Amino acid sequence: MSNIELITPEWPAPARVRAAFTLRRGGVSTGAYASLNLATHVGDDPAAVAENRRRLRAKLSLRSEPVWLEQVHGIAVADLDAPPSQSQCDAAITRTVNRVCAIQVADCMPVLFASRDGLRVGAAHAGWRGLAGGVLESTVAALQCEPARLLAWLGPCISAAHFEVGDEVRAAFVSADARTAAAFERNARGRWQCDLYAIARRRLSVLGIGEVHGGGWCTYAQRNRFFSYRRDGQCGRMSALIWCQSDADRARDTILRAARRKTEQVEELEHA
Repeated sequence: MSNIELITPEWPAPARVRAAFTLRRGGVSTGAYASLNLATHVGDDPAAVAENRRRLRAKLSLRSEPVWLEQVHGIAVADLDAPPSQSQCDAAITRTVNRVCAIQVADCMPVLFASRDGLRVGAAHAGWRGLAGGVLESTVAALQCEPARLLAWLGPCISAAHFEVGDEVRAAFVSADARTAAAFERNARGRWQCDLYAIARRRLSVLGIGEVHGGGWCTYAQRNRFFSYRRDGQCGRMSALIWCQSDADRARDTILRAARRKTEQVEELEHA
């Protein structure tokens, strides 16, 4: 389980807020899904996906299974503390300890949110359609927290260098906010290179969220680390996860992480 690779967000979230982004290594899926595919809807062997999810839950010491959404590039938000109101959602929020919000991606941007008091967290699936439709705005509204008291983290997505779009995509943003024109650059084919990170930062700024972290990766360019739908077509999905811990859980995880580090050091010495 120690070979599962993760990105841990670097942001000043409260200690009780935990978050992670999975990379593509450390699972059992094969072929186009090699190896830590976490999605059941992409054609992978269901048994392999179940094992990958089990390994992830063990790696992160999760008390409950992440809530896996049926994502449709929309703007609906699942309140994980309430009875399900619809099956298709592209964001989730919770105020409950050990309830895990999870977003699956393979080029679209995952955006994580945490309140400064650590009592509310959320996650949004923000590809260009979701961004244009208002998924970030819907998530912030569902959190019911003053935007200035929220932190945001932008996870790995396709970069502007590899994300070519047509006039209709640019128009969907610029017609609503002329200043998003700066996120598009005309290329030699007369189309546009689109910077999802810049668009997300602009949208969050307009909402009043002044502290935004993350960004800078490219899922398309880094084949060994990331799945990319635009690059490969058939591929697996990574996940961005966020949850809140109790004080007791934090103490337990500190002990477990120390034990894991010791085991890994012993294994390194044995193979030296």
